[in-house]
Amino acid sequence: MVDPVLVAKAAATLLSNEKTRKGLGWAIAAILSPIIVVIALLCSLGSGAVSHNISAAQLCFGDGEIPADTPAEYRLCIERTRADFAELDTVIADIQSNMEDGNSLDPIRVKAVFFSLYFGGETPSLSQFAHCFAASETRTETVTEQDEDGNDIEVERIYNVFVPIEDTGTMYSRIAASLGVTATGEQQSNADNVYSLIKYGYPTGEGGAVYEGSDVPYVGADGFCSPVGANWRSIVTSEFGGRLDPITGQRDGHTGMDLAVPTGTPVRAALGGTVRVAKYDSSYGYYVTIGHENGLLTLYGHNSRLLVRPGQVVQAGDVISLSGSTGRSTGPHLHFEVRLNGQRTNPRYYLP
Repeated sequence: MVDPVLVAKAAATLLSNEKTRKGLGWAIAAILSPIIVVIALLCSLGSGAVSHNISAAQLCFGDGEIPADTPAEYRLCIERTRADFAELDTVIADIQSNMEDGNSLDPIRVKAVFFSLYFGGETPSLSQFAHCFAASETRTETVTEQDEDGNDIEVERIYNVFVPIEDTGTMYSRIAASLGVTATGEQQSNADNVYSLIKYGYPTGEGGAVYEGSDVPYVGADGFCSPVGANWRSIVTSEFGGRLDPITGQRDGHTGMDLAVPTGTPVRAALGGTVRVAKYDSSYGYYVTIGHENGLLTLYGHNSRLLVRPGQVVQAGDVISLSGSTGRSTGPHLHFEVRLNGQRTNPRYYLP
């Protein structure tokens, strides 16, 4: 098991450096239980372009290369969790082979709960754990068999099938009874956040809420997607062009459009393209730029969390960040820019 003292010292060293703190674009504490937060913080090191926005959950669920500068203790946790996930896949497949009526387990749900309860700790019996998500049910059916004289007869056969457990309270009760682990409310919320992160690309909001417009992207006929949903016109707080600077009070040019959204609102890519920048800036805060075809580039500023990394290919509507008020900002909003061949232009010309 990971030595908590060793991990705490390593985390303290990282967080004592201002540049490193700014490099921790992922606020991992929002999706991990307190027991493993210190370990998870080591997921993002310094200003490494590839690693600083990758969460602990994404590293464990994915099969990509673990950043080279990841501490040995933390790398061990990730590798062990990946191995556990692979074994869970085998157990889940065995359970599903004994299901009927189109029923199946959700592997992401099973792994998200496992991650929340056991990452960085001792691994339980994976078979026992997976079976907490399905109940055995006795059924009967009538089949045709032959008697001793070769005559066809109908007989009743009794057999067992597995049925997925839909109620989360029942599922957690079974885990407690089978494995002796009682999941706290925070751990259950963490599992929900990890599930949403892996399945949909972003964690849920506070209390499990999903923000309006975050479930389905709003894409126009030309393929351009609103980064914050269909109601973007009603939440514009500052237009492109000349304005009074909200901080200095002086008239100045505004390079984009400000859209008022609560902190944590999923922000979507306006068009398909390649992420060029995903980092912290003293003005833009945590921001993302995406390069598109024909000299077009879009920028998304003042985020609370970044969910992509430089070089990553995204499609229109993919969630790339969660909104916030970082950098030079007076309140939660998304600063959205469109640039054509390096020249800033009015986003209204493009939004659907």
